[in-house]
Amino acid sequence: MNLSVIILAAGQGTRMKSSLPKVMHRIAGTPMLEHVYQRSLELGADDIHVVYGHGGEHLRETCSDFKVDWVLQKAQLGTAHAVQQASPKIDADSVALVLYGDVPLIKTETLKTLVKKVSDNNIALLTVDLDDPTGYGRIVRDGDKVTSIVEHKDASENQRYITEVNTGILALRAGYLNECLSKIDNNNSQGEYYLTDIIALAVADGNQVFTAQPENSFEVEGINDRKQLAKLERIHQQEMVELLMLQGVSVADPARVDIRGDVKIGSDSFIDINVIFEGSVEIGCNVTIGAGCVITNSKIADGCTIKPYSVIEKAVIDEAVEVGPFARLRPGAHLHKNSRVGNFIEIKNTELGEGSKASHLSYLGDSEIGRDVNIGAGTITCNYDGANKFKTVIKDGAFIGSDTQLVAPVTVGKNATIGAGSTITKDVEDGGLALSRAAQRVVKGWVRPTKKKT
Repeated sequence: MNLSVIILAAGQGTRMKSSLPKVMHRIAGTPMLEHVYQRSLELGADDIHVVYGHGGEHLRETCSDFKVDWVLQKAQLGTAHAVQQASPKIDADSVALVLYGDVPLIKTETLKTLVKKVSDNNIALLTVDLDDPTGYGRIVRDGDKVTSIVEHKDASENQRYITEVNTGILALRAGYLNECLSKIDNNNSQGEYYLTDIIALAVADGNQVFTAQPENSFEVEGINDRKQLAKLERIHQQEMVELLMLQGVSVADPARVDIRGDVKIGSDSFIDINVIFEGSVEIGCNVTIGAGCVITNSKIADGCTIKPYSVIEKAVIDEAVEVGPFARLRPGAHLHKNSRVGNFIEIKNTELGEGSKASHLSYLGDSEIGRDVNIGAGTITCNYDGANKFKTVIKDGAFIGSDTQLVAPVTVGKNATIGAGSTITKDVEDGGLALSRAAQRVVKGWVRPTKKKT
């Protein structure tokens, strides 16, 4: 049986107090809507329909890579009306699953359980038990059978003791969905068409409403304001960090690590506090990541040490490399085995060869640096003339003295030495010594200026 998913994402979300559509606000660096879309893909949905409204063009532009049918809800007339915009496009024999773009932490396994209950039935509803059900629609049963959903304001004193509540997520045969939608009216105080009315219609038709529940209540929590957004962010972060720990990663404080993408970390690695991972990050075994590091779309091999407050973006780091503290690796940086980058080093689009080191206070851009090269403090590759970029080549075994400027394009030969304080504008031969310094002068009788008294 085919599965069609309808994601409701048309709400303005006024309590967010934002110009963004509510479902564009992010959990773990990803729009809420994308979380729900990914769950739909994991379910193997045959087609996905997103009902949008407020901020629709921005929504579609941001999510332009989604393989979905975008359905505009021009007027906000309630949840049943929103579903009705998409339901006629779904094959009558399919299972229709209704999800919400502002409920981002729903689990795939929970939804699979719900959908399976429709195999031999017309309708299944996801419910949840809450310690405090205040404000939620109560699930009223006769024995095991669902008889109705009673909203909190309409519930009797006894009904308010019911802890099982409606989540709004339901699955049903698409043909039956359309049949029910045609019967729902807006005869209520809000003048809206409510999807929850389907339950009463199903019971009146003699259909048993089957139910399923999530493992954790946070799976079905919706986000209406920034406090709820922050709450679910921390829950999601804790889940992801706990998964890493179960895979053999040590974490100094699970509450002070942020994962904003797809992160893979090998066993016996250690993550200190306030580390942020973004995008696709792969880290090997026995790696130490120091406090305050930010690592984005990068690969770090086994046995590396990344010292505190280093920033690594679109870089590749081979085995047993040491980086930082306070280092910055920009896109195109590739540090080969056993190399070292120390404090206040910036590297961009550069190969740093095996065993080479740049210990402090240098900029290395658009460079090819060989094996066992020493880069002295204050070295700069002058790679940009104001219009174009040029390459610096430093061959194996070279020694670059402190405070050197290498004006690209330039090549420093194998085992060559550059004296401290030099500006190198011409190629240096293998084994050669190059230096450029003005002669030192001593000016006799010179008096240092003093501050004038006022």
